[in-house]
Amino acid sequence: MSVEHLNSNENADFSHILSHATKIASTSSLVFVSGQVPIDSSGTLIQGTIQEKTTVCLGNVGNVLRAAGTGWEQVVKVNIFLKNMDDFAAVNQVYEKLVPAPKPARTCIQAAKLPNDVDIEIEAIATA
Repeated sequence: MSVEHLNSNENADFSHILSHATKIASTSSLVFVSGQVPIDSSGTLIQGTIQEKTTVCLGNVGNVLRAAGTGWEQVVKVNIFLKNMDDFAAVNQVYEKLVPAPKPARTCIQAAKLPNDVDIEIEAIATA
């Protein structure tokens, strides 16, 4: 079994503290995507609605999945961390549109404080 740490060139580089994903190669590979926050490729926080921030987070997860040689269709688990659970319905509206069916298993929790005080962070586990 081998472990490969991956970073997407389409996302901001934080390799000094994390990998965008970890891919475990064996008979079937698993990719663990680090939590993606609403930032652009230069690392600038996105301003806007929770729907806009959710769209950016999901796009960043997609970028990392592509860098790992997989895609949303192979995602088996998603974890969403919200600053405010009152945003749950608005996040679901975007998630339902952007994540292909069948939807993976998912957990959504309210977190007291997220990195850089963002409103949302999304991580995923996929096969590759």
